[in-house]
Amino acid sequence: MTLSQTNFDKNKPVSPSETIAESRRASGYSLEDLAVTCGLTVAELQAIEAGRDTDPNHLRRVAAALKIPSLMI
Repeated sequence: MTLSQTNFDKNKPVSPSETIAESRRASGYSLEDLAVTCGLTVAELQAIEAGRDTDPNHLRRVAAALKIPSLMI
């Protein structure tokens, strides 16, 4: 599933962590599945979804795995 900006409430700012968490759940990925797909650990993905890891390289890897346009995160 590919998400677009129209999938979100326009009045609510969407953080990269929220976009990733919502996209992962919408696509049916578990944290473990996504970890295998993007080459990060479950702990790294949990940190990303919690907003504690904002490493651009990590975000790009997750965005690519979830097919999220990089500009959305």
